Amino acid sequence: MMVPSGSAQGRPELKRPASDVPPEKPPEPKKKKVKGPRAVGLLQLNSSGKGTLIPIAILVDGKFYDASAYKADPVPMALDSGTVYEIEQAGDSQGLFTVSGALHSKSPGSANPWVGSGSYLPNGTEVVKATRKAEDKPVGMDSSDNDGPPRLTRGKTAKPAAPNASPNASPEPASGTAGGAGTADKAAPAAAPAPAPPASSSTGGAPAKQDAPKPAAAPAASGSASTDQAAQRQTAENYYRPTLRRGKPTQSAPQDEDPAPKVGKTDPAAPATAATVAGPGPVQLVPAISDGGGPDPKSYKFFWKTGEEDEQRKAMIALAGDEVRAYANALVRNRIPANPPGAKAGAAARKPAKPVPPVLENIQFRAFDVWGNNQPVMILTAEAHSATAPNGAAAPDSYSVALVAKTDIYGSLRKLYSGVTDKFHLDVTPRMEFIDVVDADGDGRGELLFRETSDAGSGYVIYRATADKLWKMFDSLAAE
Repeated sequence: MMVPSGSAQGRPELKRPASDVPPEKPPEPKKKKVKGPRAVGLLQLNSSGKGTLIPIAILVDGKFYDASAYKADPVPMALDSGTVYEIEQAGDSQGLFTVSGALHSKSPGSANPWVGSGSYLPNGTEVVKATRKAEDKPVGMDSSDNDGPPRLTRGKTAKPAAPNASPNASPEPASGTAGGAGTADKAAPAAAPAPAPPASSSTGGAPAKQDAPKPAAAPAASGSASTDQAAQRQTAENYYRPTLRRGKPTQSAPQDEDPAPKVGKTDPAAPATAATVAGPGPVQLVPAISDGGGPDPKSYKFFWKTGEEDEQRKAMIALAGDEVRAYANALVRNRIPANPPGAKAGAAARKPAKPVPPVLENIQFRAFDVWGNNQPVMILTAEAHSATAPNGAAAPDSYSVALVAKTDIYGSLRKLYSGVTDKFHLDVTPRMEFIDVVDADGDGRGELLFRETSDAGSGYVIYRATADKLWKMFDSLAAE
């Protein structure tokens, strides 16, 4: 039996209430890949608050270059005057540093050949604005004696002294009282000095000619024209030169007591170091970022639970001690003794010796949330001392250890990087000093900034922390 279409249309329809339907999430905007230029530097701050900037790396078209040598024509692009750097500590903005000049050292042993000078303005600093009071009457407008229109008059100049006046004589007033002849005579040389009598030669010859004083020559127009042409050529040359501008400070930078030095050269025998450039006192190293279109600063701080930090610190110290002992054992195995031991001595040497725990000093332990997933990456650097090496062999005075690790799903430590070295093996493993976390490529993730010391010198290296190891992104000692 056929059902009428009208009855089918009259049936109620079952629909889900509109309140129970979850709203559709808007599509997340794709992150724009930063191609640069994006510069990474290091600000040296002394105890008085003055600082200098060390250029480290610059990202251009997805590739890192040495910022102290990139487009140095004659000053590197990272130190162009007017470039603004944002000072960041653990990803948090601390202030702005504006470059005003650059210093260059030609010393071959200089750790930092280029150093930028400028002014540092911390966040929340209020600068006292100097106010200028307008003059009551403009210079050259003399209309106080009459009611006529103002006239432009020549400014007052110093009046020449009398030719025969004694240097110790006291000056007389220019205008005297009425009826004073002597006063008028004294005032006459000041008003219109009489020409000196012509000097005659001792042989009675013709009097020598005296040259009239010539007025000061005005600056030549050609000089200003050449300056304008040079400025136009400089502007034309720098038209296609990219600039690093994150933005001008909202407040003007405080004026230093001494003017900031312009581009110049320092003494080749005295390299530009933190002690000589940044001034006396303890020096603080803080990362700096300059990028005109990069992302905003992002904090990488990690907040521990109660008692969790001490637990992970002890675990990292124990792991560092194991790495130092393994390094000391490797040195003993690779050492060739001067006198080969005999059979009995060799049998005694094969007996396992009780391991001596190393002593760790100057321990620095820090943790950061570099991925933004609440999983910390822990960094420990320390100096290790050991009285004796295994089997009674002589050991180096001290070791330098750098350790980077993270926790796995079971709470155990997973080693990402381990570097143990001493002063005799810097060519194999450089000494690493951790500085801070910085977003070097502008992708929102934090990278680890180290200062390395090897037999080739001192430099800076940037690592990215992955799930299994550290991946090197930039090395100033191996940069092109």
